[in-house]
Amino acid sequence: MSRVLIEASELARALQGATPPVVLDCRARLGDPDAGDRLWREGHVPGSLHLDLDRDLAAPAGAGGRHPLPEPAAFTAILQRLGIVPGRVVVVYDDQGGQLAAARAWWMLACWAGHPGVRVLDGGLRAWQDVGGELPLGREPAPRPSDWTPAYRDAVRVEADEVFSGRALKMDARSRERFRGEAEPVDPVAGHIPGAVCRPSADNLDERGRFKAPDVLEAELPQGEAVIAYCGSGVTACHDILAYAVAGRPLPRLYAGSWSEWIRDPARPVATGD
Repeated sequence: MSRVLIEASELARALQGATPPVVLDCRARLGDPDAGDRLWREGHVPGSLHLDLDRDLAAPAGAGGRHPLPEPAAFTAILQRLGIVPGRVVVVYDDQGGQLAAARAWWMLACWAGHPGVRVLDGGLRAWQDVGGELPLGREPAPRPSDWTPAYRDAVRVEADEVFSGRALKMDARSRERFRGEAEPVDPVAGHIPGAVCRPSADNLDERGRFKAPDVLEAELPQGEAVIAYCGSGVTACHDILAYAVAGRPLPRLYAGSWSEWIRDPARPVATGD
């Protein structure tokens, strides 16, 4: 896979170029569906457009979990509204080191929709501010729509039945406390999918909120011939997948329904502890 991160200084230069990237502000707060738009209007990377976790990057919550993937036609309409085309670089960012929800946007655009030039701003909004980047207020003009129709790659994702029956290594991106079942602030059942290993998405970042070096990630990330990433609702699991891309490793597949879908069927087993 091509380079997946971009430094804030490089983004600043690119925005002054002849063909600046499309920049998408993916900030979100779980439990507050209006937070992302509000944060964007209160200050954002110049020219950036708001991409909403709950409205753009997910279908309504239900049997498929808290953040199920939207239908391809629905996501295509969003990409066209934002003016996205394969020949123009897209940069996504948030203020959580990519965890909420820039990595989800990267995965949906690059891995699922097949866009060849998606970058995640390493360090997010903080990194942009660290290089003196401006944060204009209010909304941006609507872009000229595109007519791009992606050819979606369903091989990059799995459904619950394959997670249940398959032999792939299952990797949980939630905190260790949630994985062990010691705390569950969001979903009604605590624990994890049996046989899974815990790789909290926060462990992919250094003390500055930026991705660890590729060789460090290479040494730390779980290894398996086939890996399936999941979390609470298919959002931070994308951060683990992004870490594999940074490390230059083959990418895990995403179980988008994740724990919030898994526990809807009482016949599916639940494990606690390590």
